[in-house]
Amino acid sequence: MFDFVYYPVSAVLWLWHTVFAAVLGPTSGLAWVLAVVFLVASLRAVLFLPFLKQARTQAVMQRLQPQMKAIQKKYPDDKQQQYLEMQKLRKEHGVSMLAGCLPALGQGLVFFGLFHVLRSFDRTGTAGHLPFGSTPAPMTAEQNADTANYFFDAPEVQSFLQAKLFGAPLSGTLAGHPTVAMAAVAVTLMLIAAVATHFTARASIARQDPSAQQIPMMNTLMLWVFPAGVLFGGAFLPVAILLYWVSNNAWTLAQQHFVYRRLDAESAAAAKEVVVRKATAPKPGVKPQRRR
Repeated sequence: MFDFVYYPVSAVLWLWHTVFAAVLGPTSGLAWVLAVVFLVASLRAVLFLPFLKQARTQAVMQRLQPQMKAIQKKYPDDKQQQYLEMQKLRKEHGVSMLAGCLPALGQGLVFFGLFHVLRSFDRTGTAGHLPFGSTPAPMTAEQNADTANYFFDAPEVQSFLQAKLFGAPLSGTLAGHPTVAMAAVAVTLMLIAAVATHFTARASIARQDPSAQQIPMMNTLMLWVFPAGVLFGGAFLPVAILLYWVSNNAWTLAQQHFVYRRLDAESAAAAKEVVVRKATAPKPGVKPQRRR
């Protein structure tokens, strides 16, 4: 049903693993780690322009808040007219609410696809506690190792099942493999992912317009509940998924810092230009003088 997601995600992951395996060796666990990290980089590079458009849309919407409130005040009892006038205002300023959803939608689909592809490396039924569907027809360990997984052939499936990060299997979870090595790697990744999720949310909330009505509960969810969910739910996620989560949040933090600094500089320059234009504009009733 979701093969249109699974196959492209598998193809990109396979491509990067093939590249790094050619350098590090086909059995290298590091080659799989780098493949996951560069899958994130590939996705976020594709979504950079939509993210930039989303950030610009948020900045424009903040500037339009006074006009939005004026429309609400002008049509207090006519919600239909309010909606039409606001749509007209957004259209005049090139604001597209749909474009702002593309980055989140793209990341969600890739996360869903990657989780399924990584989960499908082990079709023995031992990972039945994991979300996103159960194994319809469990295989024996031998059958699983000899069965391809989307773009990955049987030897690559065996390579992934044997790949480790500091002694922790990339296909394993802390709940399923409570060893010292797994605990050290998984807990470290869970903590980093939770902290990164918190600061990513903090950066987004700091951009909210103070004069606009916000939902306090949503901010609380973003700041504390979602990071806590990553922290505690990470025990049931494969190490490879935790790597994806850490890489994705690290990219988000860096991207937010770069984009928001750029937008703040543009806003400051635009505000300065407006001040200069007002200062040099002729006063009302005064005829402008032509320069000779």
